Amino acid sequence: MIIVDGCKSGKEISNFANLEEMLTNLMDDEKMENRVVTDVFVNNESFSEIYPHQAEDIACDSITSVEVRSRPASELAVDIAAEMNKVARMMGHGARHVARLFREASDTDALELFQDLLDVTRDFMSMLGVLRERYFSGDDQAFAQKVEKLSALLSEMSEVLGNEDWILLADLLEYEFLPLCETWRVVSEDLHRQMAKSVAQ
Repeated sequence: MIIVDGCKSGKEISNFANLEEMLTNLMDDEKMENRVVTDVFVNNESFSEIYPHQAEDIACDSITSVEVRSRPASELAVDIAAEMNKVARMMGHGARHVARLFREASDTDALELFQDLLDVTRDFMSMLGVLRERYFSGDDQAFAQKVEKLSALLSEMSEVLGNEDWILLADLLEYEFLPLCETWRVVSEDLHRQMAKSVAQ
């Protein structure tokens, strides 16, 4: 039996060779357009791939039931946007912590956490850019200026990192990066408000 979002599907498990083929077929259905799969249950047990295309290795003759749960992509996007301000706060907290470690000459720990901070910042900006492009109709020029300011600071920090000037890097984190995190927190909250309003209409 195949169940999609609480409704029994007219498709039969025996018509497919493996789980990946079945899931691909279900996702191609027009009812699944603009929806994102959130959960898959195989034989009443939650399934998620441990390695890429693991579903291809699961033969359908070993499956008695499949349940797929999904949500509208727009709803999921609003939920993601709601979490963005928490990420901005976390970036600010991380910057303060890394700056303190640099000042205490705990260079190894500071450098490791600094790299994590950069990764989180890049992911944050990438996600914000994707959501904004799709759902936001705000001032592009103001947004572009904020992005430019952050990009310039990240470039400056990379240069200072190369010179191993830890105290200057701590200053940049504390006095320049930290205030920008607050700016981006406000930007992400505005984005979430506009997206929530757009989806509700």
